[in-house]
Amino acid sequence: MPELPEVETTRRHLAPVLEGATIVSAEVRRPRMVRRHERPGDFADRVLGRRVDRVGRHGKFLLTGLEGDITWVTHLGMSGRMSVNRPGDPEAPHTNVVIRLDSGSEVRMVDPRTFGFVAAFTPEELARTLVGRIGPDAYESLPTSRRLGDSLARRTAPIKALLLDQRVVSGLGNIYVDEILHRARLRPDRPAGSLDQTEVKRLRAAIGPVLSAGIRDGGTSLDDLAYLLPDGRTGEYTARLRAYGREGEQCRRCGGVIVRSTIRARSSYWCPGCQA
Repeated sequence: MPELPEVETTRRHLAPVLEGATIVSAEVRRPRMVRRHERPGDFADRVLGRRVDRVGRHGKFLLTGLEGDITWVTHLGMSGRMSVNRPGDPEAPHTNVVIRLDSGSEVRMVDPRTFGFVAAFTPEELARTLVGRIGPDAYESLPTSRRLGDSLARRTAPIKALLLDQRVVSGLGNIYVDEILHRARLRPDRPAGSLDQTEVKRLRAAIGPVLSAGIRDGGTSLDDLAYLLPDGRTGEYTARLRAYGREGEQCRRCGGVIVRSTIRARSSYWCPGCQA
């Protein structure tokens, strides 16, 4: 579930803890969490003893630069989250990775479904992974309306599906695409190539404000609480959702009724009254 606002919120909490610190221990309790490596021990071997230079992000990936040109990559998958703790703090169930720092802090990765992962890559390895192939970041390097329109032109796939395609823009997922399309007044099942120039501009103009609001409110924590901020708080954007998860409720813009459709096996929430 964690999408760009949740990952960026996580990054902002982790950066003051990690940057400048040295990793003194890396404990991986589920080999699946380091499945991107040939040997399960490669991750710990590569990060141990290295100083953290910078905590960055691209799309849904946390990219933590370590001395020696190694990048610690973290993807939260469907149910992952990070927490910042002190030694001896009670551990959440499904704590699968524990990074200990010379400052005494611990960074823990909790992931019940283990769709997330951690890896430590050289620049060459990083370029060959999915991280090296995804599109521009939807928040920091959003394409111009013309370039976005070019990527959608002549495409028959639903606009919802293309916005979820990380090769077009990276970082968007089911929740925020529904919110963006509602703000842009576009129905999710529209063929992407059917959008005219004005509609593409409206779409692009909706992306930044929705993501900024999500980041400002600490992201979206759903009822399962799979996503929490690193300090244990819930994301508050949930209360501001205008489309996602609001099936049968009144549209806050036109007074219509929010419906749920299935598009490419994904639930989509939208308003037939004001999304055309």
